[in-house]
Amino acid sequence: MRHAIQHESCRQLLRLLSDYIDEELEAALCQELEAHLAACENCRIVVDTLRKMLLLYRLAYPPTMPAEIEERLFKVLDLEHI
Repeated sequence: MRHAIQHESCRQLLRLLSDYIDEELEAALCQELEAHLAACENCRIVVDTLRKMLLLYRLAYPPTMPAEIEERLFKVLDLEHI
């Protein structure tokens, strides 16, 4: 029976994972998730793998700003292009 409860907790974790990784999860749910992660190695592996994958993606594809927006931003901030 305990395995079924843990399995349901894992499903709940997966539903909240995106908000958790993006640090947009409300504090109470975040604490519940972290308690689950402390006890569930499988979910820790999923979260760690997702974090590493996102980091690699961000390194490979850094965000770029369209030139027109960059120009307007520099103008508003009264900065020179570097």
